[in-house]
Amino acid sequence: MKFKDYPISKVIKSQIKTLGWVRPTDIQFKAIKPILEGEDVLAIAQTGTGKTASFVIPTLNAIHNELEKNEFHFVRCLVMVPTRELAVQIQEVFEEVGKETKVRSRALLGGVEQEDQIEDLKNGVDVVISTPGRLFDLCSQGFLQLDKLQTLVLDEADHMLDLGFVKDIRDLMRHIPQKRQTLFFSATINKEIKKIAYDLVRNAIRIQISPKNPVAKNIDHAVAHVEMDDKRFFLENIIKENAEKKILVFVRTKVRAERVVKAMERVAITSKTIHGDVDQKARFEILNEFKKDDLKILITTDVAARGIDIKGVHAVINYDLPEQPDNYVHRVGRTGRGKDKGFAISFCSEDELPLLVEIEEYLGHEIEVYDLSKTDYKTIIQDSDDGSNDWKKLIEEENERLGNKWD
Repeated sequence: MKFKDYPISKVIKSQIKTLGWVRPTDIQFKAIKPILEGEDVLAIAQTGTGKTASFVIPTLNAIHNELEKNEFHFVRCLVMVPTRELAVQIQEVFEEVGKETKVRSRALLGGVEQEDQIEDLKNGVDVVISTPGRLFDLCSQGFLQLDKLQTLVLDEADHMLDLGFVKDIRDLMRHIPQKRQTLFFSATINKEIKKIAYDLVRNAIRIQISPKNPVAKNIDHAVAHVEMDDKRFFLENIIKENAEKKILVFVRTKVRAERVVKAMERVAITSKTIHGDVDQKARFEILNEFKKDDLKILITTDVAARGIDIKGVHAVINYDLPEQPDNYVHRVGRTGRGKDKGFAISFCSEDELPLLVEIEEYLGHEIEVYDLSKTDYKTIIQDSDDGSNDWKKLIEEENERLGNKWD
């Protein structure tokens, strides 16, 4: 089946064609039809499968058809998401697919001033994409009315639970009509997620896209055993051997992120970082630079591990292994998007071996080990422009500095 065969508006079909989408992915094929028919959907699908479009296309179509009869804008669809970056990204998809429609969408998020968001709500919005905090702020202030809501979408539901948003999800039910369509999307399923899902959906169509290998087949991934203090040399080596390629680097903490950026500065590699302590406006600006290829190397914590769809990421490097095994899948899923080929390499120190075991148990198989001889290992360190590994040179430089000081 092709997108042109679906019973959707001509203007949406035309825009889908312009975007170069011909055939739906597995999740889109299984979800779009029941959503068009007004069914509740409970969908479990790994990252990078195209689930955003699977709810954007049919909800846009329904709202577009209503606006053709009555051009009155109110919040018909609410998409609740765990992160601000994901909210903005989903709004972009609504705007892209609905470019030729009159449907208005708006991302509501904290960390930025609310005045512009309030102004848009006053002028009328059809689709709201929001994180829980700003959602309830604007509801309590009376600027966001959800009493006429027709469709509720919970995206990345498992991540929302991880972040402690379960109470927010339940509180939301007090603000929205009982009679509605509910679309529940999650990358994983467990007892807690299942309980919440079945409290929200009614006679839902259940869809599960769960290949044996949770890492997409078009991603080649491997692990390299590298000591903690040597990781910066190996990162430098990979970046310099892939000049002009877009590379996403994951680290465990905010402090580590800043240190890696400084380590790359010392070897003349330009990189930037996003993490929880980076101002929200700056985070969006940096992500936008990375998307537009103005920035080639992005160092990040797991704030960018889920849901962020950035085209053309050549490789993902796990500078530090993630502490949560499922985050390995989300991280490497930032490359190899759609039909593109992706590459991922993880640096594993001796202290991280227990984390590697947990990740491999989660995957159900061992990760291929990158064959690195002692000679190659030593050469990579010696070839670094950092100079911090050359103690003799450092001593000579220090002696020279002290000598100059007394001249």
